[in-house]
Formats: sequence, structure tokens, C-alpha cells
Amino acid sequence: MLDYGKLISDKAEKMRPSGIRRFFDLVAEMPECISLGVGEPDFQTPWDIRDAAIHSLEVGRTKYTANAGLKELRTEICAWLKRKYNLEYREDETLVTVGGSEAIDLAIRALVEAGDEVIIPEPCFVCYDPITTLTGGVVVPVATTEENEFRVTAEQIKNAITPKTKILVLGYPNNPTGAVLRHEDLVAIAEVLKGTDVIVLSDEIYSELNYAGSHESIASIEGMRERTIVVNGFSKTYSMTGWRLGYAVGPKPIIAAMTKIHQSCIMSAPTTSQYAAISALKDCDDDIEYMRKQYDMRRQYCGRKLNEMGLHTFEPKGAFYLFPNITSSGMSSDEFCEQLLQRKHVAIIPGNAFGACGEGYARISYAYSIDHLREAMKRIQEFLYEIKEEKKHG
Repeated sequence: MLDYGKLISDKAEKMRPSGIRRFFDLVAEMPECISLGVGEPDFQTPWDIRDAAIHSLEVGRTKYTANAGLKELRTEICAWLKRKYNLEYREDETLVTVGGSEAIDLAIRALVEAGDEVIIPEPCFVCYDPITTLTGGVVVPVATTEENEFRVTAEQIKNAITPKTKILVLGYPNNPTGAVLRHEDLVAIAEVLKGTDVIVLSDEIYSELNYAGSHESIASIEGMRERTIVVNGFSKTYSMTGWRLGYAVGPKPIIAAMTKIHQSCIMSAPTTSQYAAISALKDCDDDIEYMRKQYDMRRQYCGRKLNEMGLHTFEPKGAFYLFPNITSSGMSSDEFCEQLLQRKHVAIIPGNAFGACGEGYARISYAYSIDHLREAMKRIQEFLYEIKEEKKHG
């Protein structure tokens, strides 16, 4: 009888399961449940994108592409980044990946060796930590606070940097808080990084979902292009989660190293998705703006309702998440979310799934229809009333 405990690597064994997926699995067993847990747009992928995919199949474009991705797609990615954010990249500085998550994985694996430190502002996307750990890197968490709108500061980063620091991860607009970095924040961070060998991994997957103005990439700040890997993709902006397509742009030597790993592990991103993405970049600005306006309306509605029911909620400036403070309930994040799920069949995610400093909060996705959100808000209010009455009557 094999002892699998001895066979599985120590790093894999110690990985913390995703707090998001744990609740997703529970929801799957409750068909009547309302889920606000997964960051997945409820919109159909725009028709122009679907039509381009259908056409690519009809004409037989079903072979592998170049490892780095279709040249035409990489050209369009570079043109889109220039048009949107004034970022200038060439096709040989661009890699098409299987979702933004693969791009993050490749960037960390291409740079991090055993003992290297990766600074990760928290709360944050759940994948940064385990990917770093699997490479042998050391996670250096930096806690952000609601008092500072969950924006990491240059001073915090300066204090976290050591001779072993290899990467600073910046995930803004932020999942789970909806925080964004301002121009002055980016400039101050860039100043701290001058003269160091620290590379910025800038996860900008929510760049087009910004409600406070236009998104600005840290790669556009003077001196930062040469030390920044920008990760983006199609899942959130174009409602293309299942198409599994993302990309990274950055310094040519780093992109080349990432491409070598990609060649061995993946070969190339899905061909049909790549042809569809060309249409997304060329033809779908109006669709993006329509979805952004809908999210903005939902953002304001849910934020107002949560505050009215006594769950103080920071006003998010980007992405499609709210991060209400649930400490007034007297419960921990896990207790609150588990009780809400069991008693009212509403699924949201405990804030501590995104880092220790997320304790006392919960993440709510508003990437759902307004009817869905109205019913969820009604049930959450009922839940809060019930637990208040239970405490009152002892």
C-alpha cells in the first residue's frame, strides 16, 4: 500500500485550499442558494467576439498557434495598451497565456528562486501566495487598511524591502476590496524602487472596471517600464471567463523566460479564444462601457444597502467587489459567512480568505443581475435582524 503522504511534495501538502472554492463547493450542493461569491460577470460574451470564434472554427483554424500567441493578437494587444494607457510594447515583449492566472504563475516562476522574497499587499487575490510558496519563494505580506482605502503605501513597501526581495506584486484595481492606486501613489512607489533590483508584477485584470477615472499603469511612470511585468486578460473586461485567455507584457528577457516555461507546460493558449480576442480588442469598446456602467449602478446600490443595514462598507473604486466590515455582527468572518449560507442560503466569501488582515470583513461580488442582488440584500438584512433578536433574547 503506497503512503501518498510521503509521496506528495511538502510544498503542495502545505498549500492552503482556496477559501473561494470551498464556498463554491458548498453552494453547488444548494440549488436554491444565491451566490455572490465568484467573480464572474453575468453578461454574455459580446456577440462580435462569439461570432469571430464561430468563424474561426468554420474556416478550420483549429491548429496550435505560435507558443507566444498569434502574431495578429499580440499586435492588437500592443495597440490596445497604447490606445488605452499609453503603454508601448512590441510583439516580442508580449506573451498570450491561459488566463491572467497563468501569466502570474509564469512571472513568479521565471524570477523567483528558493529564499527570494515576494512582497504581497493584502487583502489580495488568493493565488499570489501559493504560487510563490511552490517556487520556494518567501511571501512577505503587507497589510493594507480601510482607513487608507486599502491602498498600499510607498512607506510600507520601503520598510518591507530587503536584499532578498525579488518581486513586488501590485493587484489594482484590487480583488477583493475594489481599491485603486492614485497617480501620486504610483509615483511614490516608483521612487522607492529606484536603485533596487525589485521587479513589479502589476496585475491589471480589472483595469477597465474603474469608477474613479481612467486606470493608470505603474509601467507608465518614468523608470518603471524596465522593471514591470503587466498582466491583463479578457475574463473580466469582456465577460470571457471560460475562454481562458490572458497575457503579459514586459521586458523582453523576462517575457522570453516566461515563454520558455509556457512552451514546456502549456504549449499555447486556446486557438479559438485567440481569434475571438482579436475581435474583442478591435470591436468591443462600447460593450465594455455598457458593462462598466451596469457594474457601477450595482456597486452603488449594494454599497448603499449594506451601509443602511449596519455593515460599514468602504466605497470601492474599481473591480466588481464590495468588502463590508462584518464585526458589528459579533462573529468572525468564517462564522458570519457560514451562518449566512446555512440560514439564508446566500454565499459570500470570508475576508480572511484573502489574507489575515481580511479578518472582520467579507467579500461580495456584484457581478450579478440586479434582481439577484436585490434578493441577496433582502436575505442579508433578514439574517442581521434575526441574529440581533437572538442576542437580545439571550
